[in-house]
This record gives sequence, C-alpha cells and structure tokens, in this order.
Amino acid sequence: MNAIGSSINANKTPLIGFAKLMRMAFSGVDLASLGTQLIEEVQAGASANSLMDLAIVLQIRGNRDLGLRSQSEAIAHQQIYTQPTSHAAITLRVCAVLSAGDFMANTPIEILLEDADILLHLVYVTEDRPLPAAEELPKHEVLFVAIAQSDQNMALLQAVSAAITGWPCPVINLPDRIALLSRNQAGVGLQDSPSISMPNTVRIDRLVLEKIAHQALDLQQYLASGVYPIIVRPVDSHAGHGLDKIDDAVALAQYLQTHANSEFYISRFIDYRGQDGLFRKYRIVLIEGRPFICHLAISENWMIHYLNAGMAENAEKRAEEAAAMATFDTDFATRHAQAFSVINERIGLNYLGIDCGETADGQLLIFEVDSCMMVHAFDSVELFPYKQLPMNKLFNAFRDMLLNIKNKTAISHEN
Repeated sequence: MNAIGSSINANKTPLIGFAKLMRMAFSGVDLASLGTQLIEEVQAGASANSLMDLAIVLQIRGNRDLGLRSQSEAIAHQQIYTQPTSHAAITLRVCAVLSAGDFMANTPIEILLEDADILLHLVYVTEDRPLPAAEELPKHEVLFVAIAQSDQNMALLQAVSAAITGWPCPVINLPDRIALLSRNQAGVGLQDSPSISMPNTVRIDRLVLEKIAHQALDLQQYLASGVYPIIVRPVDSHAGHGLDKIDDAVALAQYLQTHANSEFYISRFIDYRGQDGLFRKYRIVLIEGRPFICHLAISENWMIHYLNAGMAENAEKRAEEAAAMATFDTDFATRHAQAFSVINERIGLNYLGIDCGETADGQLLIFEVDSCMMVHAFDSVELFPYKQLPMNKLFNAFRDMLLNIKNKTAISHEN
C-alpha cells in the first residue's frame, strides 16, 4: 500500500461517484482542487470512497496509470460502493458487477441511473476478489453484469458466469454473451443478414502481419477481399488508439514500425461517406431490442469520434444531429428496424451499444457492438439543447427495463 492509501479506515466519507464527477468535469469544475482535497481526506483516514473518487478524478485529468493504481488500492480496502441518490423512496435495488479498469472497462451504469429512484451498489470483482454470494451482497432485486469484453477480462467473465448459476434474482447482460463481443467474434453471426454490412474482422499475429507487409504472405489468405485499403487496430484497443486505414503493403510496414503490439485486428475498409463527402457515425443503444440514439458525429474524416468531429464548432452539423435525434424513431430506426431486430436476437443482451453508419445502398454498416460504450447527457445545454430529451428517454427506458424484468420475475415466481 502506498502513502496515499495507507491510512484508510472505516470512516464512511460519502461517495461522490463517477456520474457526478464526470458531470462536474464537463461543467468546468476545478477537479485539480478536488483531487487535492480527496488526497488530504485519504491521508487523514477517510474511507475507501474518497480513494475511489480520487481514482476517477485522476483518470478524468489524464493520469490514467496513477488513477488505476488508486482504484486498485480502493478495491483492496472495499469491494462494494453505493452510488448516492437524492430519492427518499427507492423503487428498486440493483447490484452491478464491475471489473477494475478505466472508463471503457464497464457499462456506464452509474450514468444511466444518475437521477433514477434506484439504489445502485457497485461490486468490483478481480482475480483476488471474486463475486460474493448473493446473501453476502447488499439486498437487491436485480444483478447487472457491467464488465466489458476484453482478453484481460475473459477469465473474469467465466468466473462470474459460474458464480451466478442459480442466482436468486434476475441477471441482466449474461457474462457468457458479453464474452462473444470481441471484434472478430461479434460479426460472425451478423454477416449473413441482407440488412447489415459488417466486414469480416480477422485476428492476426504480428509475425504474420509483418510477412503480409513484406509480401511474403498474400493478404487474401487471411482476409477474403484480399485488397487494400484495410483497417488495422491492436487487439483490445478502443477510442481509435492504434486504429489506421492502410492503403498498401508499404503503409502496413510503416504502421508496424510504430506499433509494437503482438496481435491485431484487420478488416476491409468500406467507404461510407455520403453524397456530400462527409462521414456519419451513429451511436445507438439497444434496450431489450429497442433502439435509442445517443449521438450522431459528422466529420470530413473516416475515423470519427464525437470529440474530434468538430460538432461544437459547427452549427450546421449540430442542426443535422438535432434533426436526426428528433426524427430517429420514424426515420433511422424505422429504416433499419430489421437490422436492429437481427442484432438483438443474435447478440442476446438486454443492453447493447452499437457504433454504426450507412452504406451507399442503405445497409446498416456496423463498426462495433459493445455493452460498455460511453453514453451521457453531460454536453453543454446551450450548445446541444436537443440532446436532453432523447437521452432522458434512453435513461428512462433503461430504468423501466430493470423494473420490468424484476416485476416479470416476481410474477413468474408467484405463479
């Protein structure tokens, strides 16, 4: 234990929590000052809640490694954290199972339930701290598995899957289904649907990729199209880290010179720009199969992330996003209803995120399906007033899903 966490004791300093800290960051609150305050609280003997809050603040401010170390110390002291709620009357109690890690490591359930009348307990599981038995956890009517799919988490997902056998209440987002969301597995069951375009993704060893780059092996042996351009990214990378479009073998060799990873995903590049030359990427959430829009990013560049698309700086892009959100149910969701139905049926998760676009011939172009995509309503209300209604609609649907599943189970037990 380092000096920061060495004096943790049972004094229950209230948890601020991930959702509130993220909202503070988006609102321009000085988190550096708060971080200093949290360090002082921890050193003075505050509870692990302060150390967990400090871990979040450090990550928000870009100090990921120290933040993860602080998080690890917090979990070593305390496995279960309770999100604060302003509601006096609690409608439902939920335990969410999380893994240690950064903001991409778990479903952002704290944000999804930020203002809900639901009491949320966060249960961190690690190799050394397995999921406690149901009777050892705080009282709950629903268990939600929030752990993301990754190579690192596969053993954890398997352990949780074994632990929840016979769980006395409903379990949402089964870990054995989450485990199938790797980039090369998720698309296997979707590629034969005429309503969906999801290029085959191949997991490939570095040595093999080097041979392809030096033309000692034929690309077609590993990727059916066998032609450039291709998309390359390291295994377990997110948010565009290490992602690149490779136009030929020379470019592939140059890419490998700057990326030391041992394994990569490769797939065919599909040019999905619209007639105006712009690329559009939608973030959609499926809640029990029903699609909800989170955002539409519009960019001149094929590799789109909302923060690099220039949405805040461009009123025309925001106007298009506003229109897309306002008409989503009758336009985009209707056009791709068959695709969303197929995804829901074959992926088999109650809650799922989808990053997607549209091909020139009208198919839903899937970039990624994942249970842990970041969704929120923290953007400036002045710049993005149109986001509040659709995001609140999503949050309410998530709450209703939890209640409905709990109530259905209660009725079935009565019968």
